[in-house]
Order: sequence, then C-alpha cells, then structure tokens
Amino acid sequence: MYLFDTNIISELYKFRNQKIDPTFRAWISQIKPSDSFISCITLSEIQTGILLKQRKDEVQAAYLNEWFAQQVIPAYQDRTLAITADIALLAAQFHIPDRMDINEAYIAATAKAHHLILVTRNTKDFEKLGIKLLNPFES
Repeated sequence: MYLFDTNIISELYKFRNQKIDPTFRAWISQIKPSDSFISCITLSEIQTGILLKQRKDEVQAAYLNEWFAQQVIPAYQDRTLAITADIALLAAQFHIPDRMDINEAYIAATAKAHHLILVTRNTKDFEKLGIKLLNPFES
C-alpha cells in the first residue's frame, strides 16, 4: 500500500497531454487505485498551487482546477488520510532538528503512522526518517 506524495499526484495531470514520464507511466499502470492513498496535506498543496497559478495564468489554472475537482478529489475521497494527533506529534519530530518542510513532515508522518510506502520523486528529502520510500521515476 502506498501514500502518494504531492509530486506524484501532480504527475498524473500530465496524462491529459501525454507528457507523462514513461518510467512513471509503466509503474503507475500496475498499481490498483485501492492501494494508493494521499494525505490531506496533498489536497492543500495542490489547491495552493492552483490559486498561485491563477494569479499568472487564469486559463491554465482553470484546467488544473477542473482536473482537481473532477478527478483527484473524487478519486481519493475515501482514500485521503487526515492528520491525527499521533501524526502531528510525529511530524514535529521529523521537522526538528533538520527543519524539514512541515508539509513534507506531515506527509512522511502519515506514511509512517499508516505503515505505507511513501511514493515520491524526492526520496532524498525523506531518507533520514526511517520510512519506506519508492521513486517510480527510477528504473
């Protein structure tokens, strides 16, 4: 079972224009949707990205928002993991002393608390945390 980092969900948007990484495409095509989860933090990060994009490119932001609202949110409606008290406390431990980005700490803590493999393109950011990692862009 997997917890998808935000960069993994963002890569899925590229299916629309066929610019998706071929190694990632091969990996994701073998994963059952029911085996993948996201953190509520991922929803926040994507929404934040769309709102920032809207300031510069309203047309692209509209496409992103449509994809997010019509595909991502419904697909993960029952597979979005919340931040519990235990996850919040573990995230604080991950955040200090190295000052890891707090959102990354929440995502990592969620993976650890739920015994999930964290799927991310940025494995270096999480290597010191003792969680299982997978980079689907590497063959």
